[in-house]
Amino acid sequence: MSGAALQARLAPLVAGVRGRIAIDQPMARLTWFQVGGPADLLFQPADADDLAAFLSVLPADVPVTVVGVGSNLLVRDGGIEGVVIRLSARGFGGIDLVQGGRIRAGAAVLDKALAAFALEHGIGGFEFYHGIPGGIGGALRMNAGANGAETTNRVVSVEAVTRDGRKLVLSHGDMGYSYRHSAAPGDMIFTHAVFEGVEKPREEIRAEMDRVQHHRETVQPVKEKTGGSTFKNPDGHSAWKLIDEAGMRGAKVGAAQMSPMHCNFMINTGGASAADLETLGETVRRRVLENSGVDLHWEIKRIGRAG
Repeated sequence: MSGAALQARLAPLVAGVRGRIAIDQPMARLTWFQVGGPADLLFQPADADDLAAFLSVLPADVPVTVVGVGSNLLVRDGGIEGVVIRLSARGFGGIDLVQGGRIRAGAAVLDKALAAFALEHGIGGFEFYHGIPGGIGGALRMNAGANGAETTNRVVSVEAVTRDGRKLVLSHGDMGYSYRHSAAPGDMIFTHAVFEGVEKPREEIRAEMDRVQHHRETVQPVKEKTGGSTFKNPDGHSAWKLIDEAGMRGAKVGAAQMSPMHCNFMINTGGASAADLETLGETVRRRVLENSGVDLHWEIKRIGRAG
C-alpha cells in the first residue's frame, strides 16, 4: 500500500490525533548512515497520551516500526512499510529529578544529555552514556552499554505503550535484560524511564566523562557517517579483533567501508546505498566465520524493504 493510500485509509480513524503525520518521508534524513528509502507514513506523536490514542485506533494489520535518533539503524533502500513512529524531543525529551534522587527521562533524550544532567546533580553511574551516540529509547530496548557498564545497571522502571494503545509501567525485572537485549515485547514502545545512580563528587564524574570522551575520539570514527558498533561482541571475543584477524579492516563494498580506525564500525564514505552497507556487513560475517569459526551477530538494527 502506498503512503497516500495508507493515509487515506487512516484519516477517518486518526482525526483527533494531535501529532504530525506525513507520507513518504525519506528515512535517509533520520539516520546517521544517511541511507534508506521512505517510510510509507511517519507519525510523530505529541506526547504519550497522543501515542496511545493513535495506536488504539490503528488497525492491527498495519505494520508499526519505531525509530529513535537513528544512530544504530540501517534502513534498507526500499523504505519501510506501514507506519513509522518517531518520538520527538518536544514530546519525549524531558528530563527531571524525581523522589529519592532518581532521574526520569523521556525516550527522545540523548544518552549524552542524561549523563550531563546526572553530572549537574552530582549523580554518578551514568558516565558511560557520555560516549554512546544514541537516545534513551534505543538504550532501553538494546541494553546499551560501554566501558563495563550497561543500561540495566541504572534502570528502575520503564513507561511504555502497547501496540493496542495501553499505557503500562514495567519494572526492571519485566525488561528481561541480557547483553544488548531486552526481553520486553518488540512491539512495545518505551516512552520514559526512571533511573537511579549513586552519589558521587562532581569532579570524579567529570573526570570519568572526560576519559570516556577522549577514548571515543581517539579510537572511533566519530566524524564519519556511521551506525556505531556493527556487531555484538561474541562470548570470550572482541568483534573488532575477529574482523581484523580476518583481514577486513578497511574492506569496502561500493562506498561502504569497515573503518580503518575501528574495524567494527561501518561507515558511509559518501554515496553508499543501504545495500552496499548490508552486503559489506554480511561479507565481514562470512569472512570471520571462515577464519575463526565465530558467527558474528549484528548489533545494528536492519529494517525495511530491499530496494
